[in-house]
Amino acid sequence: VEQAAFSPSHMVPGIAPSPDRMLQGRLYSYPDTHRHRLGANYLQLPINRPISSVANHQRDGPMCFTDNGGRRPNYEPNSFGGPAQSPHSQEIAAQFHVDGLAARHTYGITDEDFDQPRALYRLLSAEEQQDLVDNIAGNIAKAKLVFQRSILPHLKRIDSEFGARIETILKQANPEL
Repeated sequence: VEQAAFSPSHMVPGIAPSPDRMLQGRLYSYPDTHRHRLGANYLQLPINRPISSVANHQRDGPMCFTDNGGRRPNYEPNSFGGPAQSPHSQEIAAQFHVDGLAARHTYGITDEDFDQPRALYRLLSAEEQQDLVDNIAGNIAKAKLVFQRSILPHLKRIDSEFGARIETILKQANPEL
């Protein structure tokens, strides 16, 4: 049973996940963890294998329990009878009412995204704040300048004094910043 690989992304056709952020993260992270823990072919293990066979282009890797596709091509489209996408398994774009219309949309960063880190920073003692500033600045200083420049506005949105302290340390390490 320690090879069982459960995931909220294993859904039957017609069922779609809600826009809940925690669920959205788990849709990705659970299978990724299983690939790391059990190997690329974790879905071929007897405890995880579906009742009806699955036809896909995945090949090789440890713990392969099949003929590994034999000599068939592992690309689509092909002229040799390999797996092809089924129109029955395509994703259905779902819209439903929550507190207004919910649908797929891009997500922009707002000031609300910085409330929790700001509250944590202000909760720390002066010594803990300095340790945090030194730790973050020490690691960011190792990054390329383009990345250092791109993260500073975000750190200043957490707390202007916090961002300024980190910027001071970064400028000491990299005067061209």
